Amino acid sequence: MDARSCRNCGRLFNYIQGPPICMACKQKLEDKFIQVRDYIRENDSASMQQIAEENDVSVKQLKQWVREERLVFTKNSPVGIECEGCGKMIKTGRFCDHCKNTMANNLQAMYAMPVKEEPTKKEKGKDRMRFLDQS
Repeated sequence: MDARSCRNCGRLFNYIQGPPICMACKQKLEDKFIQVRDYIRENDSASMQQIAEENDVSVKQLKQWVREERLVFTKNSPVGIECEGCGKMIKTGRFCDHCKNTMANNLQAMYAMPVKEEPTKKEKGKDRMRFLDQS
């Protein structure tokens, strides 16, 4: 196991995976997330700055939850973040639908099995070894 100092409070803890924060700070962060989620459900027209101020959470943390798709805003909400691909405003995730489809198509094309064409009858004889007559 790996012993690390918590990024938030400085206590030592056994690090396994994820962000380098102790279990107590993870629980506090999860409680803040639930508080923010409930606030957004009640105030769906609140701005990102207003949500951060009312719930004592940084805007950076809010954007991280949105990118992780833990927070989703309604279509009529003024809150949005930029797509990492094209810069279009989106309500959740990292990429807009167009960029997701483009990436999926690119991956499919990259892993597509190449179609091997059968040689025609005339081309079959071209690959054979030839011997010269020794007469």
